[in-house]
Amino acid sequence: FAHIPGEGHNSQEHPIVLVRGGRVKDSPGVKSHCIRGVKDLLGIPDRRRGRSKYGAERPKSK
Repeated sequence: FAHIPGEGHNSQEHPIVLVRGGRVKDSPGVKSHCIRGVKDLLGIPDRRRGRSKYGAERPKSK
């Protein structure tokens, strides 16, 4: 089992994802995280803060 950070995801039944360690305190037995924006797991669009953790691109400047 692995935690998918952020709001919502595009994960299907058998995705290929990159996994890193690190437990989730409120989920017993979950000791890894999926990395967003790598392989089949897309990043979060329109994310402004904490972009590197969620695979979001840099927003276009005005």
